Amino acid sequence: MPQMSPMWWTMIFFMLISTLLLMMMILYFMFSNKMKTYSNYNKKILHWKW
Repeated sequence: MPQMSPMWWTMIFFMLISTLLLMMMILYFMFSNKMKTYSNYNKKILHWKW
């Protein structure tokens, strides 16, 4: 099996890291908007009186 040069390993590493970061950012912004509306909705409904 041929070995890969170090430059290719760094390329693959940076591609994987950038893909991971991109996916994490997309998921964060998708769910942060939903959580904001959900938390505002819960705050309006729940009135706790002790």
